Amino acid sequence: MWWFQQGLSILPSALVVWSSASFVFSYVTAVLLHHVDPLVPYISDTGTTPPERCLFGIMLNIAALLGVATMYVRYKQVGTLNPEEPKILRLNKAGFVLGIISCFGLCIIANFQKSTLFSMHVIGACLTFGIGAIYILVQTIISYKMQPGIHGKGIFWIRLTVLLWCASSIASMFISSVILNSGLFGMGLIQKLHWDPQENGYTFHIMSTASEWSLAFSFLSFFLTYIRDFQKISLRTEVLLHGHNLYYMHQQLQADDQEMPITGSI
Repeated sequence: MWWFQQGLSILPSALVVWSSASFVFSYVTAVLLHHVDPLVPYISDTGTTPPERCLFGIMLNIAALLGVATMYVRYKQVGTLNPEEPKILRLNKAGFVLGIISCFGLCIIANFQKSTLFSMHVIGACLTFGIGAIYILVQTIISYKMQPGIHGKGIFWIRLTVLLWCASSIASMFISSVILNSGLFGMGLIQKLHWDPQENGYTFHIMSTASEWSLAFSFLSFFLTYIRDFQKISLRTEVLLHGHNLYYMHQQLQADDQEMPITGSI
């Protein structure tokens, strides 16, 4: 049995692989069609112009669904392992709500590109990355409280490292974006698709775009830490048949309907 076939580890694995593919495929398509510059464009810029915009939107919507499924399984796992810990249970519920909001933000990004409705796209980015960073923080705190009885200290330190990576990427992107859009280098630079390295503000543009890519892959790296946890989870379905066969059930329902008295008046 392969490692991704153990338990439900296929969920975080599929989330990471599919999300990475959505970024890479749209980037390659946009570069080949000369819609963006090859050197570190904004992730959303690679999904601004057709045909890559359609690919970007469809794949991100599917990634959001995989994210919801992964976060729900994590929520049920933590609740099952800590039924008598009210603090962990409260954090677990808060984390699940934050995760759902972050996935909803990803849907907004997928359906409102920068070229269509920029304000909605920014709101989606804030929900995805901002609320998503808080989700990572909550899960890191939960990991701290669950060690060493439920899992080892190593997984906590890995998640803490990813959290610091995420926080530094957010700080770098925020500072560079604020400077870039302060008006010192011109207006509307955030939506500019093609840059000349000699232009004013190019350095801050590269800092902002590189930070965005770093932030995205810090999120994906965090979900990789779920794989070992999910290997211990199995999903079973149970089918209950109320009768000897389906035809018997259908006949019994018809008999019950015929025996029911009909009352009323016209």
